[in-house]
Amino acid sequence: MAKLVTEIVSVLAAKAKPAIRNTIYYGKVELVPPKVSDIPAIRNGFSNLISAAKNKRFLDLSVREVWLNTLVGIEVLCWFFVGECIGKRHLIGYKV
Repeated sequence: MAKLVTEIVSVLAAKAKPAIRNTIYYGKVELVPPKVSDIPAIRNGFSNLISAAKNKRFLDLSVREVWLNTLVGIEVLCWFFVGECIGKRHLIGYKV
């Protein structure tokens, strides 16, 4: 029985190593704060967003793109409200 458990654990560990390696790699690459050299690109992105809103470029989007943008917006709002509930430790209001 112990041999079977040891064998199962070794097989699971061998299969999990690439996934763990990928998670660590992407965590190091994607979760770093922006560098000082990234600030101009961020500023240009915000100015492009503002100019797109002023020129009404959102009217040129397809229905699929609008639907996906709506879903992303709903997801961000839900995470905001979940974070608020976690922060105040209650669903309804703050406990005074």
